[in-house]
Amino acid sequence: MQGILDEIVGHVAPLCRQGEVASYIPSLGEVSPDNFGICVAMSDGELYGAGDWQKSFSIQSISKVFSLALVMSYDYDSIWRRVFREPSGTPFNSMIQLEADKGIPRNPFINAGALVVTDRLLTLTGDAAGAIRGLMRLESGNPTVDIDALVAASEADHGHRNASLAHLLASYGNLENPVEDVLENYFKQCALAMTCEDLAKASLFLARHGVAAGGSPFLSPNQSKRVNAVMLTCGTYDAAGEFAYRVGLPGKSGVGGGIVAIVPGRCSITVWGPSLGPNGNSVAGIAALDEFTALTGWSIF
Repeated sequence: MQGILDEIVGHVAPLCRQGEVASYIPSLGEVSPDNFGICVAMSDGELYGAGDWQKSFSIQSISKVFSLALVMSYDYDSIWRRVFREPSGTPFNSMIQLEADKGIPRNPFINAGALVVTDRLLTLTGDAAGAIRGLMRLESGNPTVDIDALVAASEADHGHRNASLAHLLASYGNLENPVEDVLENYFKQCALAMTCEDLAKASLFLARHGVAAGGSPFLSPNQSKRVNAVMLTCGTYDAAGEFAYRVGLPGKSGVGGGIVAIVPGRCSITVWGPSLGPNGNSVAGIAALDEFTALTGWSIF
């Protein structure tokens, strides 16, 4: 496994400058595109990493997987009355689709859907961002995982589209809390800073059919299956079909350049390469996961 990861890092290095770093969030635009890391956390506890796998980055939309899992752990499946489970086919911050669907977001991984999930988690816990941070610390085994205040402030200062989405959701009665509170928690959860190692460990419960790091159930096997299913169909914005074709695993990307992928029953994988393609996914990260599944034969297909 270590040899495979070292080989992948060498192969994707020329791709690290293809695409663009997410400069529309100024703090993210300052990250060097030359970074690349990969980590594999096996379900039996073995860990492998290569490249910049222990360097922190902003997880951004990857946090949406964990907010959804938390809501489902508290509230079973009631969230699906407020958000659909279908691929969007439109950009992750589209307002047109939300209005066409009368305030019901297409899935929980586009921004409008994630705002609804964060809103529900805020109702259930009183501190949605804090609950996600706590889960990340517990599952990763790293008590220093924290919110990057500069990134959160940068997102808040430039989050006009997300604010518009939140107000549109509220106008349809699909928010339970004040718009300002939902946005604050959403920006904070996206600004969590973690390494590839942290994220691979934190997402391992999805490879263990819902079993948490301590050995107790966090999600039921059925819930874990459903989270993985939505990751496969909706986790990489409007490029989910291409991701399924090339990689063949449930995955969730973020505009910080990270991608988490799950091999159910076997392992979780995190890759990080800041330069993004036109759909907001890491160019080097997708290439690395494509090569990983080709070399290992580990694909749900």
